[in-house]
Amino acid sequence: MQYIFIFLAFLCGAVFPTQAAFNGKMSTIVGHPILAAILSFFTGFIALVIYAIIAQIPMNQFTAFRTAPWYVWLAGILGAFYVSTIIVLMPRLGVALTFGLVIAGQMTVSMLMDHFGLFNLPIREISAGRLIGAFFLLLGVILIRKF
Repeated sequence: MQYIFIFLAFLCGAVFPTQAAFNGKMSTIVGHPILAAILSFFTGFIALVIYAIIAQIPMNQFTAFRTAPWYVWLAGILGAFYVSTIIVLMPRLGVALTFGLVIAGQMTVSMLMDHFGLFNLPIREISAGRLIGAFFLLLGVILIRKF
């Protein structure tokens, strides 16, 4: 079962640059990265609604959002920032460097979130092995940039 999750995580990573390429093309077509991001979120919204209907996901819990802490609402804003920023950066930095930097940023913040258990996440302390892994990740970004 763990292999399925590993595969899905890899697949999710593979989808990001593909999505960025499509959004970049849409940005060129509509003339602005924010318009492309709006269209991207709109089609994603429609896809999720269709999936929820087909999967018969019960909507009776939907109103529970009223009890959510204020900071969880930032997820949508962060998603919009991410998508629109990628659309702007990808043609300027290239796909490999853009996503190398994105992954480096993700690993840095992820390790801090794990270490301090932010947002009630389980604590997983930063270890020497994790720091070495992050170092090699950053070294990879430097090599991608240089070559």
